Amino acid sequence: MTQYGFYFDSTRCTGCRTCEMACKDYKDLPQTMAFRRVYDYEGGGWTDAGEGAYTSDAFAYHVSLGCQHCAMPACMAKCPSGAIVKDTETGLVAIDEEKCTGAGMCVATCPYNVPVLDTEAKKGLKCDGCAERVAEGLNPVCVEACPLRALEFGDIEELRAKHAGTVAGIAPMPSPDETTPSIAILPCPAAKEPGDTTGAIANEKEVTDVPAA
Repeated sequence: MTQYGFYFDSTRCTGCRTCEMACKDYKDLPQTMAFRRVYDYEGGGWTDAGEGAYTSDAFAYHVSLGCQHCAMPACMAKCPSGAIVKDTETGLVAIDEEKCTGAGMCVATCPYNVPVLDTEAKKGLKCDGCAERVAEGLNPVCVEACPLRALEFGDIEELRAKHAGTVAGIAPMPSPDETTPSIAILPCPAAKEPGDTTGAIANEKEVTDVPAA
């Protein structure tokens, strides 16, 4: 089986959110829902070096995340209705809306905060890698839309071989050991390891769908 996945170049990403907006437009999603989210991760501060001088270790970078189409999807393992399936040819993970009962276990268990729950339709929804576009030989719409070409899509092993120095996770992502995500990330110089505690998600309300106060 071919396992499709995403390559993300964090040295290129400016956090413009074009990928996120293109996805929302293509999937006709409401304002409060997103299948791809851009995380702003920031940290560090200033240190008094004496004699009126200060040093800084401040950092900030962006992480664009859709579904990781994991080898061991937590969402699929916990779905009580068996509605989440992993395609045997592409490895893409999708929700079968006919089987979905809206239990929301996918939302609760995905460590990447990817699935969302349509409370009106009582259905779980998520990024499916634009499977219908992929079947036509096209890229997912987020990849096509990125103005900085920070995203690529294809066979994950080929992407890892093509791009040297990639990793399967950077903060604020969880440890890749949890689900074995199909992603290859080129870390920017400021990038921190998964589990880092020196920084924080600066736009937490945005990426967790919590309305701004």
